[in-house]
Amino acid sequence: MTASGHTPHPARWQGLAGIGLAVFMFTLDSSSANVALPTLVRVFDTTLAAVQWVVLAYLLVLTALVLAAARIGERLGQRRAYLAGLGVFALGALAASVAPGIGWLIAARAAQGLGAVFVSALSGAIVARMFPPAERGRALGVVGALVMGGIALGPTAGGLMLGWFGWRGVFLQSVPVALAAAVLTLRVVPDFAPTPPRGRFDWPGAATLGAALVAFALGLTRAQAEGFASPQVLGLLGVAAAGLAAFAAIESRAADPLVSLRTLRRAPVGLGLALGTLVFMTLGGITLLLPFYLQGILHYPPAKVGLLMAVAPAIGMLVAPFAGALADRLGPRRVTFAALLILTAACACLATLDPRGGEWGYVLHVAPFGLASGLFNSANSSAVLNAARPREVGTVAGLMSLARTLGQATGVPLAAALFAIFALGHGTHGDARALLALPAESLMRGMHWAFGCAAVLAAAGTAVAVRLLKAEREAPGAVVEDWKSEG
Repeated sequence: MTASGHTPHPARWQGLAGIGLAVFMFTLDSSSANVALPTLVRVFDTTLAAVQWVVLAYLLVLTALVLAAARIGERLGQRRAYLAGLGVFALGALAASVAPGIGWLIAARAAQGLGAVFVSALSGAIVARMFPPAERGRALGVVGALVMGGIALGPTAGGLMLGWFGWRGVFLQSVPVALAAAVLTLRVVPDFAPTPPRGRFDWPGAATLGAALVAFALGLTRAQAEGFASPQVLGLLGVAAAGLAAFAAIESRAADPLVSLRTLRRAPVGLGLALGTLVFMTLGGITLLLPFYLQGILHYPPAKVGLLMAVAPAIGMLVAPFAGALADRLGPRRVTFAALLILTAACACLATLDPRGGEWGYVLHVAPFGLASGLFNSANSSAVLNAARPREVGTVAGLMSLARTLGQATGVPLAAALFAIFALGHGTHGDARALLALPAESLMRGMHWAFGCAAVLAAAGTAVAVRLLKAEREAPGAVVEDWKSEG
């Protein structure tokens, strides 16, 4: 038993291999499916608007159910729920690979999202329960490296499977990986005892939050095409806001709430989650815009674009394990602060991107971005999970997953809006063809403004990190004493 009272599992590093493989599969699948969309339009003789639901159905299920999945894992046992999720994910991938039509494929992807939500929501909680706080940063650093690796390799793997086996291979590739991850998890991950519930499962809270998040995601998705002033977009965002207010009211009265509002009011948890949302807003927006730079301005072929897009995630993958070990040694808050400083500088650097620098200029500009993302993910995850009470670990891990998803879902349309407004010179979005037809000077103007705004977001995150670091220095150990006193 460690000084913190945590008994480390003897096979924790072997268990991490099973969890890591599933996380790698989840991120690889998420980033590789987009490659097949143009082919699916042609194969099923349908529209891009219809095919987008292949991605959207997956993301909506993932976003809407992540907190419910975390609470179900606590009640049923996290390993049991995790294995069930892997099974559903594999069946969904298999169904997608044999889809006879676009409707079948969209339904199969929704089923994949239902399985993936348990992988996303429970992986961090299982790692946190297997590892003591002194090793947690290193373990989460390994998971972070695999996340970045899946993001980096997804487009390449999807392109290869598309070329070798057709579009069906893009979805089928996940099945053997999911089965291997399930076998490893079953053999070496401990079967943690469920958390005793204090009341009935919070179905009203889960349904209200799910509806609010679906409305939010749909509103942001439509905003990319219609703009934020569209009545439909404003209506969906209004429904989302009303749903979140109703959710807060429900949670304040629930016997066993989906989210304890008292947990969110504790600065180390609430502000740590806010940091995650801000950073993933920045990451999502930048990742959206870089292909426009490589294709629309430098006119590189798709294969070269895919390789260059892998530079930042590859750097993040290499840095993440060292960042986790550094967080264990120096403290996760210090590493988080350093990561946000670097991210702010990286976004400011991207705001000076110049096409005359070519591919090496691009690499030099995105390298700090990859470094910052690799440092931040494992350090902030470790800080937030360390601040959670033992019975809250599963829920807080689900909130971390929700912060990532919401950050990306918000950052992408915001970046698209800023890019289009400043590139086109007016407040409408236009479409990709209209943007790519603009001269390079207009495109660069839009990108520079969007990257500059990303730097402002990162600077705001740095200010929050300073507050957390200052609070930790003034009252070291207060977080642990806080959750011990609360039981």
